[in-house]
Amino acid sequence: MAESVIRLADVRRYYVMGDFVVKALDGVTVDIKRGEFTSIMGPSGSGKSTMMNLIGCLDTPTSGLIDIDGENTAGLNETELAYIRNRKVGFIFQQFNLLGKLTALDNVIVPLLYAGLSVHERKAKAIQALERVGLTDRLYHRPNELSGGQKQRVAIARALVNDPTILLADEPTGALDSKTGNQIMELFEELNSEGRTVIFVTHDRELGMRCHRQIRIRDGKLEE
Repeated sequence: MAESVIRLADVRRYYVMGDFVVKALDGVTVDIKRGEFTSIMGPSGSGKSTMMNLIGCLDTPTSGLIDIDGENTAGLNETELAYIRNRKVGFIFQQFNLLGKLTALDNVIVPLLYAGLSVHERKAKAIQALERVGLTDRLYHRPNELSGGQKQRVAIARALVNDPTILLADEPTGALDSKTGNQIMELFEELNSEGRTVIFVTHDRELGMRCHRQIRIRDGKLEE
């Protein structure tokens, strides 16, 4: 049996807003194995984005334990959490989050700037990542010269460039038309078939059901 790459044990994330406590995540326990293709599904406000932020070490839990690729994140300082974000998790967002003044190649190089590589090594790794997503002919195009699907492929290449353990995609097809969204989904399926662990956060049931496993969340709790 494959080992766990993500473990959440009785995880809670509460926010105090005035006199109210918002229970964004309320006692979630889940285990995700290495190489799984898992969707986290739920309506808006269900807690799925909070769960994604905790898995990606963008946020810390109010209580409970989170283990990412064998590392217990409790008690880690910001530098240590940043290391996990940079090396173990590749992020893909709905709005691409590309830097508008940089070319596709330079956008993909950004995560490598602190990896201790030479300029030549950084460029070679970035080109390789862009080749993997089918964008060899767009290396020197800026985001405003790319279609939505091409921007998302640049974002996926940027997520891949450090060879992370986990790909964490938050509504990655949400800003795309259905045909382009399907192409991006096929790319995630290919990446998973190569052995990568893919977490796909979505409210789109049809796309979520294409993942091998579904985790449904509502009101901060797991439904199943």
